[in-house]
Amino acid sequence: MSTPVIHLGLRDWDHLVPLASGLVDVAGFTVRVDSRDVTPDVLAEPGLDGGETSFSRYVQARAAGDDRLVGLPAFIMRGFRHRCVLVREDSPVRTLAQLAGARIGLTGWPDSGNTWTRALLRRAGVDLTGIAWRVGPLTAGESGKDRLGTRPLPGNVSVLAEGDSLEEELAAGRLDAVLTPFMPAELFTSASRFRHLLDDHQAAERAYWETTGFIPGIHLVTLKKETVDAHPTLPAALLDALERSKLRWVARRRLLTDTTPWLLRELTESARLFGDDWMPYGTDPNAEMTRAFCEELYAQGIWPEPIDPRVVFPDPALATAR
Repeated sequence: MSTPVIHLGLRDWDHLVPLASGLVDVAGFTVRVDSRDVTPDVLAEPGLDGGETSFSRYVQARAAGDDRLVGLPAFIMRGFRHRCVLVREDSPVRTLAQLAGARIGLTGWPDSGNTWTRALLRRAGVDLTGIAWRVGPLTAGESGKDRLGTRPLPGNVSVLAEGDSLEEELAAGRLDAVLTPFMPAELFTSASRFRHLLDDHQAAERAYWETTGFIPGIHLVTLKKETVDAHPTLPAALLDALERSKLRWVARRRLLTDTTPWLLRELTESARLFGDDWMPYGTDPNAEMTRAFCEELYAQGIWPEPIDPRVVFPDPALATAR
């Protein structure tokens, strides 16, 4: 008998290449990976069995009792957020605390990454209700996405006018800072009008790790419930394959380090600080991070009531990746 074919929509993260290329298999299944430029809306695409999904939107759905997606505790996009605050090159602001009462643009209100970044402001003592928030695309002409979510926006949140962009509003001085998970192209040039808010964001991120013990999760892999109902062994098998794909990628990068000038240094320093795996898969190693994220969604008013983190990953078979 032929094996069931599972279609996933995923962005081309390096650590997914072994899975996408077939070097890593999924026991009992044939997985086809459709490479995407943006995060897909898994439920809206009948041709997908699963794919990359916003952690924020997934948790909110689960909190609302919507179980149409089954999340795997495999955070294929995760990263520190201290680097995600941009200011003008000539800005006098150098700390998160100095953003109290500021005008701040961001690329999406309920987004996972921006939720984690606002959490940093809260940790720095900034009152989020005192910020004038502006929501819009980072660059002009950027493809559309759901930037506002489904719930009413707080009174101090407004939306950029059609055709406006966060980078031009920041450059013109109409914003004091911008929160963005992805950097504008000009940041990689010597003539950039922008800089990171923190002069040494890596030091701040190291301190965050030493305090919390985790690196924030942004996107995870989900499967449609109808697919899981038809193939109950798929979630654990796919989690196992994602783990093997990641480990194979790490091993190859440690061997073939000449893909960027400083990759070897990055890999050795990361291993010494985080251990063998800075992005662990499984419910158990992500429990504290999941709890903290649920608390932030409520504390920031993204969700109207406390969220029990146990509703996020209820399947005990996903406690750890084999």
